[in-house]
Amino acid sequence: MNFQLKGKVIFFATDNIHKFDEARKVLVEYKIAVGMLRAKALEIQSDDLEEIAKTSVLDAFKRCNLPLIVEDAGLFIDALNGFPGPYAAYVYRTIGNKGLLKLMENIENRKATFHSVIAYYSAELKSPIYFKGEVAGEIAKEERRGKRESGFGFDPIFKPAESNETFAEMTIMKKNKYSHRAQALRKFAEWHHKSP
Repeated sequence: MNFQLKGKVIFFATDNIHKFDEARKVLVEYKIAVGMLRAKALEIQSDDLEEIAKTSVLDAFKRCNLPLIVEDAGLFIDALNGFPGPYAAYVYRTIGNKGLLKLMENIENRKATFHSVIAYYSAELKSPIYFKGEVAGEIAKEERRGKRESGFGFDPIFKPAESNETFAEMTIMKKNKYSHRAQALRKFAEWHHKSP
């Protein structure tokens, strides 16, 4: 079956439904329809979020040949010299929030920054295009979740600077006002909206 996708439709290659829900709510503001592509993109180990996103988006595109985005994010904690950084997913899977809080015991400086890189690629492009977002904040002293068990990953221990709530205590709409991912997605959406 051969068909052409009309209008502003892109795909998000991710197996994380939470990331997809956040992206969908941002992109709908720009009248961009997004489909979740459950293709586990190749994720290399690198100190560079952009390099990880580039490898992932090219690998996913090779398998589906659809216009798509991937996102890679990292949590950079000042007192831990930027750890876990781009290894955030691995650290979350292995030691989780409790392990990271243990590493932060008795540390006064709790400053941290979440970074996000969205990589977009389609058949019309020579190479991927990147959109970045970041939010400064701090690591909470304990996990803090909202009533609806919202948030995922390090959300229960990260509090953006302009808020008294952790990401996990916020609704998706409120989190999207602050988050690194939402910033990167808005930059992508603005660019995509202007593209032919």
